[in-house]
This record gives sequence, structure tokens and C-alpha cells, in this order.
Amino acid sequence: MKPINKYIDHTLLKATATVKDIIKLCEEAIQHQFFSVCVNSCYVSLAKEELLNSNVKICSVVGFPLGAMSTKAKVTEATLALKDGADEIDMVINIGLLKSKNFDGVLKDIVAVKKCMPNHTLKVILETCYLQELEIIKASELAIKAGADFIKTSTGFGPSGATLNDVKLMKNACVNYTKVKASGGIKDYKTAIEYINLGVDRLGTSSGISILKGTSSNSNY
Repeated sequence: MKPINKYIDHTLLKATATVKDIIKLCEEAIQHQFFSVCVNSCYVSLAKEELLNSNVKICSVVGFPLGAMSTKAKVTEATLALKDGADEIDMVINIGLLKSKNFDGVLKDIVAVKKCMPNHTLKVILETCYLQELEIIKASELAIKAGADFIKTSTGFGPSGATLNDVKLMKNACVNYTKVKASGGIKDYKTAIEYINLGVDRLGTSSGISILKGTSSNSNY
């Protein structure tokens, strides 16, 4: 097991996040040596400036939080985020297409984003709170087939976040080197360890500092 801080994508995705908030996020990530900061794409260039000469990576969300925009929009957002300095992209699947059983549409949406970033890490957000078990399995299979480096549980903006059962389903679907990121509702050390023990390779949380301190957070993400 790695040190727990190296599992954490230190996250701030609120609509109300200010420049000052993002600067603070980056300062905390450097201080606690989290794996990355996870921010909205408009703040990637700022994060790049703040994290210069540090080992902290930059993760940008794409198609967030609904996943319902056009594939072209997702590709454009991903391309610009990478140009601004993002190391990783967390994209949301088209949940409506999945629910419509348009699996080819879901697949092509992910493939198009991965195609523009062959040498960068792509995490595909399933938003499991909206999915039945069979849909979680199918979404996992589609993301893996499309070339996802990670499959991720949640945006943190749905009615619920990660669950142990959802992660088990996703882990069972993983083949080759695909990894799992759990996010949403991970607010304390005990919960974080439970996911790590299931084989999760990354945790998306705004409660990273509380997790390291062994306290509980009131954060919604």
C-alpha cells in the first residue's frame, strides 16, 4: 500500500470556487503531497502556475457534471485542458445514451476523448448513483473497451457518491491494467481505507486533509 496521500486527488469542483480557493487547494496539495488537484477546466492554467516545480499532478474534469454535452464539446474541452497543462482528464459518460441502451454511442463518446490524449491518463466517470447493477457493469465494460485508464464512480454532484458494492462491481469488470477511482462521500480515514482495501487506486475527495488527520469532514464531496 502506498502512503494514503498518494491515493488522493485533492478536489474542488464547486461552481462557487474562486481563484483564491484554487490557489489554496494547490498550496494544500503541495503541503500534503497529494497525488493531484482536480479542478474544473477553466482553472487548469492557474493550477499549472501554482504547482510549478512541484510533483503534484493536475486533473481536469470534462463534460462535468452531467455528461450530456456533445462529443465534440468534450473533445474540445479535453484538448484545451491538456494544452493548459492538465496531466489527467476525468470525463463523464453520456448517461442518457447508456440508459437508452445506445451502447455504441457511449463507446464512441469515450473513444473520441481518449483519441485526443493517447499519452495522458483518462478516467471515465460512470455516475453510479443513477445506474442499476447491470448498467454499472456494462458502463465499466464500455469504458474499458474504449481505452479508459481508470473507471470512476461519481461526480460527487449526484444524489449519492461511491459505495463499496459499486466499486466491487467495477473491480470485477476490470481487465488488463484498468484501475478504479472512488469519489463522492469519502470524508474520513476509515472510509478511505475501506476503498483502498478493495483495490481502488485513486480517491477523489475534498476531505483529503481530514483523512490524513484522522478526523471527519463536513464536505459534500
